[in-house]
Amino acid sequence: MQVKIEDKSTVKKIIHIEISGEDVTAELDKAYKELGKSASIKGFRKGKIPRKVLETRFGKDVKADIISRLIQNSYIDTIKEKELENILGPPFVQEPLQELESGKPFNFSINIEVKPIISDIDFKGLELNKNMYKPSDEEIDAQLQMIRENLATKQVVNEERPVKVSDFVLIDYQGFVDGSPFEHAPKIENYLMDIGTKNMPEEFSTKLTGAIPPQEIEIDIVYGNGDDVDKAFAGKTVTYKVNLKEIQEKILPPLDDTLAEKLGQFDTLEDIKNAIRSNLESGYKVRVHQELSEQVFTKLLEKIEFELPDVLLESELSAIVAETEQAYLQHNITLESVGINKDFIRTQYRDVAEKQARRRLLLGKIIEQEQLTLTEDETEDIYTNMAKAINTTVEQVKKIFNSKNESTKYQLEYLKTIQLEKKAMEHIISNANVVEVEPVAESKNLTEDSNTTSSETN
Repeated sequence: MQVKIEDKSTVKKIIHIEISGEDVTAELDKAYKELGKSASIKGFRKGKIPRKVLETRFGKDVKADIISRLIQNSYIDTIKEKELENILGPPFVQEPLQELESGKPFNFSINIEVKPIISDIDFKGLELNKNMYKPSDEEIDAQLQMIRENLATKQVVNEERPVKVSDFVLIDYQGFVDGSPFEHAPKIENYLMDIGTKNMPEEFSTKLTGAIPPQEIEIDIVYGNGDDVDKAFAGKTVTYKVNLKEIQEKILPPLDDTLAEKLGQFDTLEDIKNAIRSNLESGYKVRVHQELSEQVFTKLLEKIEFELPDVLLESELSAIVAETEQAYLQHNITLESVGINKDFIRTQYRDVAEKQARRRLLLGKIIEQEQLTLTEDETEDIYTNMAKAINTTVEQVKKIFNSKNESTKYQLEYLKTIQLEKKAMEHIISNANVVEVEPVAESKNLTEDSNTTSSETN
């Protein structure tokens, strides 16, 4: 067997393999000899069938089987002999393959991708800025207001006054087209509408604001032909006859210790504020770590260049598609039902996937370079977190992961890799020159992290 490895790039290689004519002949002879012992053809005794007859009847299948075996065995032998490591994904055999003929060499080529060779990374002493976020009184007040909004009650307004933008209104309504009832807008009674809500056409809020109940009001809405318009309404003018029955206003609980009583988890208003502050601090801690990680990747990628294998990029894209699909399925919705195309997702998130793939390679190099491993306690944490996630015992999780099922073994290795990547990032940050700085004014706003506070304190 003769082997030549052609470098198409730093990560793409072509393995050219030639099987000698003698080996091809030996393989064919061996195959037909074995076949002759078991083949059964009418008019011939078993074991006495001429080779020409076997070639005519079974030649195509025999050659296909030999070609498959030659490619697989020679590829495995080449990997061992040439010490090709870090091969990514399955090999791709170039087509078309030549005909297999006795006495003639058999040549074929295999495309492979390998991990890029990354030199040792000088990550120590990176200059990183750590924003020292602190919860402000304004943020705490905003969270308190959200809690009050969630605990608000509604009260009927008995005085005669016009509807305000902060009100709720109790209405009956029905849609008409050309004076006749419109079947797609049937009569709805006792609907409590929040003025300004997006659940109703904005014309409702505009027309009802300033009106004094009880009052009959007509609202004309002209529907366009856009993709966001229900086909039953497209191009139609629907007249809604609305019976404005009453106003209800939102009553917020007072901002004192009684608010703590309503929540049931706290004794005083100060307790609530402390819980909000603690949640904000936890959110900022996560945010700071994310910002430091972003700085690490930005600085490392600025000075380290390497080619990204297609197979890694495709793997990240497939993971993004799978995660998106799973997120919708949790609500019993398929991507197809909401008009989302998987190819569209792959196009939109290609840059994200490339960043993620490059980051994994960098962290993988740090793990290898620094010989980072997981301690027994860190591995135990994986089992514990998984047990909590699926609501079972640690022993049961270990039993699942220690089974002979290949998919569970792969999942465990994946979780270990994620944990090692976190450890690698902590190692980089701990060896960096971290400078504490005051956050710029525009970035110290209410964050998504802090928005969870009200639900957590409920």
